[in-house]
Amino acid sequence: MSRIIVMNHVTLDGVMQGPGRPDEDTRGGFTHGGWGRLAAAADDATGKAMGEKMAARGGLAGWLFGRRTYEQLLSHWNQQPDSPFGPMLNNAQKFVVSTSLEAPLPWPNSTLLRGGAANAVSALKEQSGGVLAIMGSGELIGSLLTADLIDEYLLMIHPVVLGTGRRLFPSGVHMSLRLTDSLTTATGVVIASYEPARD
Repeated sequence: MSRIIVMNHVTLDGVMQGPGRPDEDTRGGFTHGGWGRLAAAADDATGKAMGEKMAARGGLAGWLFGRRTYEQLLSHWNQQPDSPFGPMLNNAQKFVVSTSLEAPLPWPNSTLLRGGAANAVSALKEQSGGVLAIMGSGELIGSLLTADLIDEYLLMIHPVVLGTGRRLFPSGVHMSLRLTDSLTTATGVVIASYEPARD
């Protein structure tokens, strides 16, 4: 069985919207895009933490994306010829939860999941091993969180407060988490691992 791990950058007030670029996600009139770039560029602790987490859990089985994150990553990273992320994402297995996309998907190694997010991902989790990692994909996370399918949260918590924007945990969510690991980078980003306290 796979382990589903959310790997996202968030602000101190829980915003996950648009950490990478000003134009990454402007929904709702969001104007603070790119808030995570300076800290992320200043050290490589984030990439190391993500790699160690996947290796310790049996390796990467694939990435889980919602439609919007999948299309955004596809359009951005395949336009960056010098970035190592394009080839890495192209070569990795990608599972996309969408009710509007049609197969075949345009990115190599992409599989369209149908039948509702919780049911489709639950079935995938049962038949796979290793880590199914989620990056971005806030709406997908919300659906899986409600169905109690997320096993771990690896959060890069930046010393930034925005006061506005889409949050990782939407209003009305109530859950208890257990801290399992943490470290602080040279730029003040806290990399923290949490697991749901199901017991």
